[in-house]
Amino acid sequence: MKNQKIYEADDKMITLIKDNYALLQTLGSFGINLGFGDKTVRETCADNGVDTATFLAIVNFTINGYSDFEVDESLSIPTLLHYLKASHAYYLDFQLPFIRKELEESISPADSVGKIILKFYDEYSHEIKRHMMYEHKTLFPYVEALLNGVQVGDYNIETFSKHHGAADKKLKELKLMIIKYLPADTYLNNKLTATLYDIYNNEEWLRQHSMVEDKIFVPAIRLLEEYTKKEDVTKNISAMVFKNGQDNAETLSDRERDVIVSLVQGMSNKEIADHLCISVNTVITHRRNIARKLQIHSTAGLTVYAIVNRLVDISTVKL
Repeated sequence: MKNQKIYEADDKMITLIKDNYALLQTLGSFGINLGFGDKTVRETCADNGVDTATFLAIVNFTINGYSDFEVDESLSIPTLLHYLKASHAYYLDFQLPFIRKELEESISPADSVGKIILKFYDEYSHEIKRHMMYEHKTLFPYVEALLNGVQVGDYNIETFSKHHGAADKKLKELKLMIIKYLPADTYLNNKLTATLYDIYNNEEWLRQHSMVEDKIFVPAIRLLEEYTKKEDVTKNISAMVFKNGQDNAETLSDRERDVIVSLVQGMSNKEIADHLCISVNTVITHRRNIARKLQIHSTAGLTVYAIVNRLVDISTVKL
């Protein structure tokens, strides 16, 4: 059952799941593990290195279509990228094979019409894979380059947006085939009906996924592109990666700053531990806290942060 309300950072995460069980898959795409007890959305996101504002924007949008929010620097593009990549992996590696297996078990091997349905499904799978792999090979690397202050040829987000459409036409046709085909055998009819139910859920998932890309991701990348065109690229990019361009250095402890500097200089966790005379586990804890406080999850992002906040001299950094 869906409970259409606007969720906020101080709501308990378990409340979101109880109201909308479909969010379980969304948690996985953000990399949020179960077992969060009675923690709030803010606390759960912080524990898992997820930007709270971005998480809530997607959750509220997919639950009830709430889009009355500004796509600005308050959204984390790295978090959006992680969400989209994980969503693709979920659909390609789990959902597509799962439905294929259900269809195989629901259709008699001797049934010629059943074989046609399986062939049609395989064609659909190929099309959706091609659709998503384009984003992995072209769109996502382009966005990652922008985050590093690099313009890539003539490609831009408008090129993607103009040709981006929901890849679900074959899925709709497949549903109609199954509905018209349902076998007389009661056992197979029940299995095929269950498969059809899953296909309907997949269709809704694809629709929401496409809307998140169109209504949240694309506008965020447009804004990022505008920042890269400005004169002070490094400073502007840091605003998009580190939230409102605010200097978050004051929220870090001295030891966390030391860890950042060491990471930027290319040290491993073991080397950092030896250098700072602390344990490797302590280094890992510091890195987790740094990611939570800054919402930065890559060495490249920390490098830009360290330069902008003068934790290191740019001349000492290997770019």
